[in-house]
Amino acid sequence: MKALHAILILSAMATAPAVAAADDVDYTRGIIYVNEDWYGHQNSTLNHLLPDDPDGNYWHYRIFQTENPGHELGCTNQYGAIWKGRLYLIAKQERDPGADITGGRITVADARTLKMLHQAERIDPSGAQCDGRGFVGVDEHKGYVSTSNGVWILDLDTYEITGQVSGTSNPNAGDDKPNTDPTGSLYHGQCGMMVAAEGRVFVAHQQYGMLVVDPGADKVTDVLSMDIVEKGAGIGSIVRSKDGILWLSVAKNKQGTGATLPYLVRVDPATLDHEVVRVPDGMYPPANSWYAWTPDSFVASAQHNVLYWKGGPNRWFSGTRIYRYDIDRGEISLHIDLEADGENWNIYGCSLGCDPITDELYMALYHEFGTPTYVTRRYSPSGVKIRDYDMIMNYWFPSLPLFPEGQAQSGITDMEAPAGAGITVAGGEIRITGAEGATAELVNMAGLCVLREVIVSADHRISTAGIARGVYVVRAGGETRKVLL
Repeated sequence: MKALHAILILSAMATAPAVAAADDVDYTRGIIYVNEDWYGHQNSTLNHLLPDDPDGNYWHYRIFQTENPGHELGCTNQYGAIWKGRLYLIAKQERDPGADITGGRITVADARTLKMLHQAERIDPSGAQCDGRGFVGVDEHKGYVSTSNGVWILDLDTYEITGQVSGTSNPNAGDDKPNTDPTGSLYHGQCGMMVAAEGRVFVAHQQYGMLVVDPGADKVTDVLSMDIVEKGAGIGSIVRSKDGILWLSVAKNKQGTGATLPYLVRVDPATLDHEVVRVPDGMYPPANSWYAWTPDSFVASAQHNVLYWKGGPNRWFSGTRIYRYDIDRGEISLHIDLEADGENWNIYGCSLGCDPITDELYMALYHEFGTPTYVTRRYSPSGVKIRDYDMIMNYWFPSLPLFPEGQAQSGITDMEAPAGAGITVAGGEIRITGAEGATAELVNMAGLCVLREVIVSADHRISTAGIARGVYVVRAGGETRKVLL
């Protein structure tokens, strides 16, 4: 969104708040929000939200700078993924034109401590213009980085780019127009979202459609053109539903205008069999944003066979409606309508996320581009507002929420359990290990303790019979975990 920011808010003034202290913060809990931040003034940032903090210390701001003094992310960092205990952050450029510190297009940090492990200013080793988009982990030694010019192979042991995936390049690359020029090759023929499934990687390519990549050979083996929907149509994004099926959103054209077509495409990742699903009249399909790429507000539940997306009449800028697709029932419905609140809030960009443990929805809300007032809102799985988390004044322009505790479909996997008490829920019981002699508490979302008992064994079980279903916080042995009963 950097070109848009330059047009709409370059003349606006705001005071950038100081970095907040983050002593004893556990980054494996809660939500990490990746922020584009204020283009033309400062590099991108990360904020950390602990939505159930018992003391109300919900927000920790600019946590990357806090943990890495003197270092910052790159410019317009839109994507982040936790893979094998490391956080991979992908920015469009290495430094914002208004920033004093040069960051990187690729930044790697320890997922627990946020301490930086590596940073690279360039993606294409030749130095040619190549702006970052997304990341997906292939295995413990290799990852893929999608860019404005193809998908690149990242060695996860050395952090070196070792080549480009054959068949993914941008056919329009090489015009050397500045990255703020929407007519340049950066905005035509890009690669965007990627999903790993069935031993292959699936890539959204603005020009070609969905690319199927064999990660063993690092080459494209198949292409699914969106001509199956309508001649000249393009792909928007890719998500993977709980049942393992891929779902593609559809752009009206390949020029990055943001226009959509009222369809989803269902793809079996094993066979590539596909089906076009029509979005009913009066409802809107997922918005897309190739012209200023973001991951898009198009997400899948990890608990149910359900998709969510932002859609509306004004393409990517429609920010008041969230739709829900119950795949098993074949039903698409309007799930959340912010206009009904009458508070003039809009969902910013791709800031929609579904908590993989509680199934709750989180989204960043703003009033208008020229106003540095944001809140993060939390909804129950049924679409009922739980609460707002006010934020300090800043042009955050929030991008992607990351859920370190869960098993989401965007490469956010493989976080090891932290040391100390183990807290799990299964079979109608809360199981607490490694906290013998401590006291366990079960607290509801109103802050009321509904159960308290001493942990009498190293493998303690608490029955949840008779406790109302809902979201709770379990505290035991110095650990706190949000659970869904």
